[in-house]
Amino acid sequence: MLNEKQYTTLNLGPTHPATHGIFQNVLKMDGEIILDAEQTIGYIHRAFEKIAERRPFYQVTPLTDRLNYCSSPINNIGWHLTVEKLLGIKTSKRIDYMRIIVMELARITDHLVCNSVVGVDSGALTGFIYVFQERERVYEIYEEISGARLTTNLGRVGGFERDFNPAVFKKIKEFLNRLPKVLHEFEKLLIRNRIFMDRTIKVGPISAERAVNYGFTGPNLRAAGVDYDVRVMTPYSSYDDFEFTIPLGTQGDTYDRFCVRQEEIWQSLKLIRNALDNLPEGNFHMDAPNVYLPDKQDVYSKMEALIYHFKIVMGEIDAPVGEVFHSVEGGNGELGFYLVSDGGRAAYKLHFRRPCFVYYQAYPEMIRGGVLSDAILTMSSMNVIAGELDA
Repeated sequence: MLNEKQYTTLNLGPTHPATHGIFQNVLKMDGEIILDAEQTIGYIHRAFEKIAERRPFYQVTPLTDRLNYCSSPINNIGWHLTVEKLLGIKTSKRIDYMRIIVMELARITDHLVCNSVVGVDSGALTGFIYVFQERERVYEIYEEISGARLTTNLGRVGGFERDFNPAVFKKIKEFLNRLPKVLHEFEKLLIRNRIFMDRTIKVGPISAERAVNYGFTGPNLRAAGVDYDVRVMTPYSSYDDFEFTIPLGTQGDTYDRFCVRQEEIWQSLKLIRNALDNLPEGNFHMDAPNVYLPDKQDVYSKMEALIYHFKIVMGEIDAPVGEVFHSVEGGNGELGFYLVSDGGRAAYKLHFRRPCFVYYQAYPEMIRGGVLSDAILTMSSMNVIAGELDA
């Protein structure tokens, strides 16, 4: 009929800068208004879980790097904590505090990427360029610790590959002294900016009840007003030794998600500073010869070290039979590892609980009734990382 209402079907991605070329949203549009949406994911699915089931435990670390690659050390250490739980290894306070320093540095870079991109999508490019210089400084710290930058393969089951050298401590202290000034300037640019507020307040909201029903965790859940943080609820790596504030929003909208992440950066700085000031003496790895490769000089000179090196590399050391789940507070929320061991050298079954995969299900509901430009901002503020979404 001539008077029948006509709607437009629009592909938002995969060939769109906001969708990274690797996920798609099919939108039903009435002019600029989004009536409905349907996601298509899997463009970058790499079957990590199945690959991991065919690798020894210590060889899974590089796979976890490629989940949320904006904060890969958190993924690495989350995996190491899971294997240590299976093996019954309890790390020392020094190792715990070193891990906290690394994980909170990773959280800062993750939030800087997310919030600066939200600024870009609202029309403010300057802040993005400015804070990326600070992200680069964190990558220089990673490089000093592990030799890598983005996919760090940082740490080992039982501790670290090497101790922090004096250059690491120097770079961390310089970063702690420099970032607060940059953060204040970045916040002045956006938080009370009328254009930014108009573009983000009441955009892509979700209620606390709906967020919990979907299984939200992390900043997206806390922005809706739910006080849940894995570091506090089920402490790991000695997080319970430190006091820090969990920031909360009220509306669960794009503006709240931005503000929660900004405050979390300040809390991460506080945690790093406290861990650094109270760093205990001790070794950078546990005495766990079944899983931790011995020092190369010992391999050359001591028969016991040579035997353990051979057995670890050739996969002749079996893990105990067991079933464990361990989660950490990742950049986007609760990152969990469910590991089933049948006593072999590799996992019998392994599942990664990726927070992106869980909360992206709510995206159609959050953008429905809004305009197309708001859909981009909502996606950016949720911080959908494709590597973690598909795994």
